[in-house]
Amino acid sequence: MIDAVSETGGHLGAGLGVVELTVALHYIFNTPNDKLIWDVGHQTYPHKILTGRKDRIRTLRKGDGLSGFAKRSESEYDTFGAGHSSTSISSALGIAVANKLSNKSDNVVAVIGDGAMSAGMAYEAMNNAGASKTKMIVILNDNDMSIAKPVGAMRTYLAKILSGKLYFSF
Repeated sequence: MIDAVSETGGHLGAGLGVVELTVALHYIFNTPNDKLIWDVGHQTYPHKILTGRKDRIRTLRKGDGLSGFAKRSESEYDTFGAGHSSTSISSALGIAVANKLSNKSDNVVAVIGDGAMSAGMAYEAMNNAGASKTKMIVILNDNDMSIAKPVGAMRTYLAKILSGKLYFSF
């Protein structure tokens, strides 16, 4: 992945930051039946490698190559094509509601970063998900990284949790 991004360009940090998480998600969940929805495509490079595209990773972001984002037409493992942040929870909720209406028991997992949690769309989706009582999982990748410096009440709250005694007691 490092060599490929060095050649083609792209967002290396986001992908490197979720390598272990990506391996764990694909180990635990039955993808592609269980749906993984990645917030922003920058973190999908390890996902692409684990879902049969390792041999094409050097074509990342090239003409007729792999997309720099999740792309539904590229793989059945790419549930939702996203380029902008903060869309994963609402997308996952839509899929989870469709599963519920179709009597499907597949898991739906949204992965969202702390930077994306600064957008109102994420909060609106969480509000609707809680009210609908629909089966879905939201994973917060709290890595203190974003295009811009993380700010706001959520960032302050997460920092308090991560520096608190209760967190370190585990």
